[in-house]
Amino acid sequence: MKIAENPRWSETRLRVRYAETDHSGVVYHSNYLIWFEVGRVELCRDHGFNYRDMEKEADAFLPVTELSVKYRVPARYDDEILIRTRVVRLRSRAITFEYQVIREKDGTLLVEGKTDHIVMNSQGKARAFPSKYADKMREEETRNKRK
Repeated sequence: MKIAENPRWSETRLRVRYAETDHSGVVYHSNYLIWFEVGRVELCRDHGFNYRDMEKEADAFLPVTELSVKYRVPARYDDEILIRTRVVRLRSRAITFEYQVIREKDGTLLVEGKTDHIVMNSQGKARAFPSKYADKMREEETRNKRK
């Protein structure tokens, strides 16, 4: 399946490293979850803040509470891949991200995914999303719903 370019997504590029593959050169499944995290961190940067700063300055963390992944086609050693990430739902104490992992050379959709997160403080207590950061994420969610 090929994917058309879509400006709603935050995009991050990387090349599959040998250490991310099994003996046959296919990416080991758990590496996609790491790439989802890379996508989330870069999405934050694209929207004017650093995830690490949100943790330090606002005592706000986003642990994953639910995860779904659909593996379509395997990525292989040395493939250049595109990780697309977007905010699809933002509530006062939770956020949902969607992901696509695409092989750059031919536009093939390799993996789709979604993660749900709750907002917590460093003591593990649920808390409201800090407004400074929620406002930036809300702008993204609103743009995605319009398109």
